[in-house]
Amino acid sequence: MLRVDGWTAALPCSTPIFQDVMKRLVIGCLMLGLVAAGCRQVDQQTDAAAAFPPLSRYDEQARALLEQMTLEEKIGQMIQAEQAFLQDPYDIQTYYLGSILSGGNSDPAAGNSLEAWTEVYDSLQAIALRTRLGIPLLYGIDAVHGHSNVEGAVIFPHHIGLGATRDPDLVERVYRITAIEMRATGIHWNFAPCIAVARDERWGRTYESFSEDPELVATLGAAAIRGLQNGGLQHPLAVLATAKHFAGDGGTAFGTGGPQGALLDQGDVQLDETTFRRIHIRPYLDAIQAGVGAIMVSYSSWNGVKMTGHKYMLTEVLKKELGFEGIVISDYNAIDQVHPDYKTAIEIAINAGIDMAMVPTRYREFFQLLKSLVEEGRVPVERIDDAVLRILRVKFALGLMDGASRVFADRRLWAKFGAAEHRAVAREAVRKSLVLLKNENRTLPLAKDLSRIHVAGLHADNLGYQMGGWTIDWQGGSGDITEGTTILEAIRKAVSSRTTVTYSEDGSGAAGADVAIAVIGEQPYAEFLGDRSDLSLDSDDVAVVRRLKEAGVPVVVILISGRPMIINEVLEMADAFIAAWLPGSEGDGVADVIFGDYAPTGKLPFTWPRSMEQIPLNVGDEPYAPLFPYGYGLTY
Repeated sequence: MLRVDGWTAALPCSTPIFQDVMKRLVIGCLMLGLVAAGCRQVDQQTDAAAAFPPLSRYDEQARALLEQMTLEEKIGQMIQAEQAFLQDPYDIQTYYLGSILSGGNSDPAAGNSLEAWTEVYDSLQAIALRTRLGIPLLYGIDAVHGHSNVEGAVIFPHHIGLGATRDPDLVERVYRITAIEMRATGIHWNFAPCIAVARDERWGRTYESFSEDPELVATLGAAAIRGLQNGGLQHPLAVLATAKHFAGDGGTAFGTGGPQGALLDQGDVQLDETTFRRIHIRPYLDAIQAGVGAIMVSYSSWNGVKMTGHKYMLTEVLKKELGFEGIVISDYNAIDQVHPDYKTAIEIAINAGIDMAMVPTRYREFFQLLKSLVEEGRVPVERIDDAVLRILRVKFALGLMDGASRVFADRRLWAKFGAAEHRAVAREAVRKSLVLLKNENRTLPLAKDLSRIHVAGLHADNLGYQMGGWTIDWQGGSGDITEGTTILEAIRKAVSSRTTVTYSEDGSGAAGADVAIAVIGEQPYAEFLGDRSDLSLDSDDVAVVRRLKEAGVPVVVILISGRPMIINEVLEMADAFIAAWLPGSEGDGVADVIFGDYAPTGKLPFTWPRSMEQIPLNVGDEPYAPLFPYGYGLTY
């Protein structure tokens, strides 16, 4: 612990460089009057320590079980296979599998319903419990903005919108609701929160980042972890949180991207160690202090070395220096990228510190190769035992070893799934996430009793578009892909019975209206498929706004996007402009703000560039002359 004038910062390490960096961070917080993620009052720190006991407290039980296990059973615990690619469900018994995941498109054969997901989970757990030692599965999923693979779940704003709220209490509540809806299906491991510090908005995962500022990411990431783990993993409504992706995934150099023409995603971070730690490792200090039980390793490289095989970062820094006691898991097929020879890749990754291997399709091959590596002495048994101990710690902490009642889904929670009170929190998150960038002549808020409001744009009445990627499908979708309220529907609900609301996709028909509202923006994407070299608005969107302007009515523009865009031409035509990010299922939150039920409070979590030539541009850079600076946001 480091103390400065009655404040403390949690230092899970004792190296001089971290002591120096953290001391300067704490002093900076005090000088600026900020309560940053690394700064906690003494009583808060004491409460946190009591709420999140170390996972090693379960070592006695975990070691007793470990001593009963054969090498094959240990290796099986280290494997996470994809449920959609199980060659036989009874491979769970044959290979003693420790974990199953459902990836972004890995739906139950019976569909995406709450019942179908619950049946898949329970059926696979039943198989696992019939193994010799009866060790339950850890079942993981990407519930990155709500339990978003399941139809009817509440879909919250993506992280970029939550970053605009600057509200850790809200983020904690968002993730606590996500945990409840996950547990309704039985699933108890969330591959979230993403605590990447996105430094270049051309990256397709920018919207998964809370901010370009590592301090804000640290604060909100820790809040998300507290929400998911619900005061401790033993809570029946807790799920295992995963801080991802360790480390540097948001700082890759443009042009170094990995798969299928990616420009940034899975690329190389080209920074010295001091800067790398200050920006990209910084949020993990708070994540570990918040008790996070799992950390997922990044696909990306640091100065040419893949993080999945980076022993210095995974073992020396993360486990030893930072004192992380939970599971270190690889990303989807990431081990394949470590070396062209798969056996060698496994050797490097496991020896580097990977505890659980996410091997969706090659799990049988992985099992045999890792067994051979141990028998040949290329992977020490001690490394296997360390990995399995960490996995068993988490299973004991979650209560999975306490009997079937903690293993199988509690179907009484179905009554809470997609509940009105959950949607109310999502609606609150939407309205707090909106950032008002322009409001000339007090165009906003609008009166609810105007004679006619004309709404335009493809995004106004498209639920899939306003939710973005990682919604039902990995890449998201178009139309009514799940339950929710579009922005157009919300506007029609909000206005008086005397007000007519008309709509056209292309902006035609606005003449004579009291005001026109254009809802424009990006179509859904996820990961490397969202990497872009040009963030200009689509020409059709610009044309929509131009038609509205030519109709001679005041124009309000609402931008749906996963990042700042190049908006100069549209901004000039607009009388009012709102950055709405990817708001999720509750479009009513947008109507709350435009009609003045709530004043806008959102602040930019990212610097907004004037042109592509400025990118990357982040607060603290010199020169710094953005269109809108980090933290900008108007109100009424």
